[in-house]
Amino acid sequence: MLSHSDKPISVMIADDHPLLRSGIAAVLAADTGFSVVAEASDGEDAIEQYRRFRPDVTLMDLQMPGLNGIDATAAIRCLNPQARIIILTTFDGDVQVVRGLKAGASGYLLKNLARTELRDYIVSVHAGQRPLPSQVACNLANNFQSDTLSKREIEVLRCVAEGNSNQRVGQRLGLSEDTIKAHMKTILQKLDARDRTHAVMIAMRRGYWEN
Repeated sequence: MLSHSDKPISVMIADDHPLLRSGIAAVLAADTGFSVVAEASDGEDAIEQYRRFRPDVTLMDLQMPGLNGIDATAAIRCLNPQARIIILTTFDGDVQVVRGLKAGASGYLLKNLARTELRDYIVSVHAGQRPLPSQVACNLANNFQSDTLSKREIEVLRCVAEGNSNQRVGQRLGLSEDTIKAHMKTILQKLDARDRTHAVMIAMRRGYWEN
């Protein structure tokens, strides 16, 4: 059983899926150590609800309509630099993890682990810890030495992911075909990819952009 103080930990849930929000709320309602004080369906709503209720811990979905979870996290941390926010997502890509942590998130919990680990995780974050699930930490460790793609390289690879040839990518980005070929060569080297398709798969898995 969790050990709590007399005052429950107040929690806000920000996710655009009502069923997920209600499921998490039900899990927390089963423990008197928690109190769900607010729910939000998008990033802008999360900022407003945080401003109103000032929860001890916020569970923030990564992908929401309008303002995404990372930007909403950064905005809430501007309101209160001490805000404790857990990114709650299906992503385990190391790039998105780093972005979330840089935005001020205290933790990062995969949705498939929420029911089994959620309560202990919230208590840890509320106590000032910054835990990472083993699966997420493993991805970070595996890619720690990997080179990071530049903004331009990500643009090129996203165009490639849409099925465009080097020539069409160059036309879209206002670059020569030779420049695109040079970018692709660098991308393949950085990601240690066999070919264009493999590079796209690696980039998506690591979370260079949202699916």
